[in-house]
Amino acid sequence: MGSMSGAWTPESEPTSTDGSVTLVEGSSFCLCSPTGDLGSEPFGVYFQDTRILSRWNLTVDGRQPQPLGALVPDPYRGTFLGRLRRSGRTDTNLLVERERRIGDGLREDLTIHNPGAEPTSCTVVLAVEADLADLFEVKAGRLRRAGGTSARTDGQQLRLEQGSGADRRGIAVEANGEAVLAASRPDQPATVRYDVVIPAGGRWSASLVARPVVEGREVEPSFPLGRPVAESLPAVRLRSWRESTTVTTTGHAGLQQVLRRSQEDLGALRIFEDEDPTLAAVAAGAPWFMALFGRDSLLSAYMALPLDPSLALGTLRTLARHQGRRSDPRSEEEPGRIVHELRHGLEAGQAVGGDGAYYGTADATPLFVVVLAELARWGADPEQVRELLPHADRALEWIERYGDRDGDGFVEYQRSAEHGLRNQGWKDSWDGVTFADGRPADTPIALCEVQGYVYQAYRARAELARDLGDDGDAERWTGRAAELRTRFNQRFWLPEHGRYALALDGDKVPVDSCASNMGHCLWSGIVDEDKAPSVVAQLLSPEMFSGWGIRTLGTTMGAYDPVSYHNGSVWPHDNALIVAGLMRYGFVDEARRVASAVLEAAERFGGRLPELFCGFDRETYAEPVPYPTSCSPQAWAAAAPVQLVRTLLRLDPLLPRARVSVAPVVPASYLPLRLDGLTLGGHRVDLEVTAAGASVSGLPASVELRSTPPG
Repeated sequence: MGSMSGAWTPESEPTSTDGSVTLVEGSSFCLCSPTGDLGSEPFGVYFQDTRILSRWNLTVDGRQPQPLGALVPDPYRGTFLGRLRRSGRTDTNLLVERERRIGDGLREDLTIHNPGAEPTSCTVVLAVEADLADLFEVKAGRLRRAGGTSARTDGQQLRLEQGSGADRRGIAVEANGEAVLAASRPDQPATVRYDVVIPAGGRWSASLVARPVVEGREVEPSFPLGRPVAESLPAVRLRSWRESTTVTTTGHAGLQQVLRRSQEDLGALRIFEDEDPTLAAVAAGAPWFMALFGRDSLLSAYMALPLDPSLALGTLRTLARHQGRRSDPRSEEEPGRIVHELRHGLEAGQAVGGDGAYYGTADATPLFVVVLAELARWGADPEQVRELLPHADRALEWIERYGDRDGDGFVEYQRSAEHGLRNQGWKDSWDGVTFADGRPADTPIALCEVQGYVYQAYRARAELARDLGDDGDAERWTGRAAELRTRFNQRFWLPEHGRYALALDGDKVPVDSCASNMGHCLWSGIVDEDKAPSVVAQLLSPEMFSGWGIRTLGTTMGAYDPVSYHNGSVWPHDNALIVAGLMRYGFVDEARRVASAVLEAAERFGGRLPELFCGFDRETYAEPVPYPTSCSPQAWAAAAPVQLVRTLLRLDPLLPRARVSVAPVVPASYLPLRLDGLTLGGHRVDLEVTAAGASVSGLPASVELRSTPPG
């Protein structure tokens, strides 16, 4: 998952966050140690891509509490427990509890319990710093010394700020109780101090709120003092998400844990824009990608449709608002192009011309049309679909006018600015597209899966036209899709290898490496039927299938490295789309084999699939090996188990034509499997699969239920 860049390189890997705790709410997140402290890299509290707290460290009588445990009952809430030994008539421990909530800023409720038979006095100090560093500086590990930060006290507020007037930004810390606030001295952090006496068998507590200051104004905190935290917007949104999304239950405890984790993580990764706070889009992942990414957000929303179709609607509407309108080489914006990434940090904005939007992706634009048509199939309000249809048509215009740079009928990419991404497909690291001998391909590059997405987009637009009664448009787009499929199978097929080229390079030479991208071509349907068996055989070969999933690159390729980002690792979302492709072409056993492997890997990761993991063979290591800087939670990894279950159910809604297909091939170990509250066309539907078969309740009588897989 590449990111736009300025002075940094887009391919640079994030600083490792091993052993950390992540709390997420909207576009805000906290990355901290298991004690709850910040103070070391890359820990901090981040708001709109700026680190608003770089130190928030607790001591009692000058000592850090010994950590006992960190609990995360909600994605935005963590409880950090520690102890401090005290000597008296008997040795006792003070129990130190820090309950933290992340939203627009931070709230921390401190409690110290004294179980002893004597009262005790102590001094509680929070050391506070705000370097206001851009997220990208922290991620790349190249912090510049921030200048001009002032610290001052104002009544019961401690303020750390930079700039003045409308450019003022920083953090305002409000503390209740008998707090003593002290601004920082040279080379010393600011402090919030409490001198307290805790009665025998009693406790002491205090609360603090840190609110961001942006463009000269204080942001309203999500968890203000004096208001019950259960009534806060993050708490209300989370309760609503849990109550409204599909509930999946299964007789398999491991799968149950995985699906519940996916539901929680996707809820946590929702972001709400001011323009339409009723609808959520999907952020790409924590900690470094808590922003809208066109490709990632679209595929995540697509895979999460069985959980909540409104995520797809919110993502499409948000992307439509930011769809390209002009040609700007610096941001790579072009009319009709779907944005790759939206950022708020200062450095990010400077990198792309000031507004934080970067458009350097080849695949988000066709995927926009694909997801819109799929949302319609799930029974979205026809008016909502019509509202987005002009944006789909502008996306198709981009494909033909700008995406196909040389008129050969394929969509290519080549960055127009030095700071842009060199590779602009989903494998967007600098070495993500290589020949079999390991040489990186030169741009402009036409990726095989992008042509598949364009084929899908043409067929999707034809389906939308047909649903609107426009048979002429439907025939035209169907014809375009057929032409592309023929051209693709002529130019990308490598008969001597029995697989598709990963891409065509700048000289139209086929990039001949064995890569997982061709599995996306199965998902899109662009693969000729006679070529599918050979593609499937390669994907399931020992070279590609690790036993935990299909690798991004085959083990005999020159660039293969099981601990690389894109050249031999295993990505859950990649596998989920490949499994859908295997099932589409009727390779049921192979689809079940890969799906089961990925879901078993998820169990080994405690129920949460990471962004990616290493590509070591299962026979070499009995557990999947983590990738050291993998994002977790991450949206399309969280959505992958939902997509895998949908594929195993062979669940295919087509509500505009009043039919739904359910033809399950779920492994017996996952039965019984039940989905309660599945949203189909405004109806809440229950689906249950047992050894005896499938049953569906809640569908209106006007909708035909088919028990054969879609053709």
